[in-house]
Amino acid sequence: MIEMEEFERVYRTYRDLVFRHALRVAGRRDVAEEITGDAFVALVEHRADVTPAMLPGWLVTFVKRRAIDHWRHRDVVRRHEATATESVTIPAESTEFWLDQVRALKPIHRACLLLRYVHGMDRAEIAATLGLSDTQVKGLLQYARELVRKSLEVAR
Repeated sequence: MIEMEEFERVYRTYRDLVFRHALRVAGRRDVAEEITGDAFVALVEHRADVTPAMLPGWLVTFVKRRAIDHWRHRDVVRRHEATATESVTIPAESTEFWLDQVRALKPIHRACLLLRYVHGMDRAEIAATLGLSDTQVKGLLQYARELVRKSLEVAR
């Protein structure tokens, strides 16, 4: 168990190691800085479970996992952006045209709405296509429909 009084010493001892490892696995300084901060915040949150003998392995493992999360998230965002921008020309009265008018929609929301209402996919198919869970797709669709409703109310 790491006591709060001991935390500053632990931080000074391991911050450079954690940052260098984060920079190596993330490849970007800004991401490495964020991951390093997250690692020490997580250490404070889990201080009852982490013993001094577990350091620095616990911190390095946290950094590795957070970097993996970062890269996965980045890949998912890129896939969503690509899916949302695939349409070439949009007829004036099409669903795509109306979705493009709703500026509050992010690419992921547009992708979910297009796959659901233009391509007729169910939530499971959308989840498989976009690499999301069924629950994530459900939430994204609900939020996207609400944004479209609000946009249409303003347009009246």
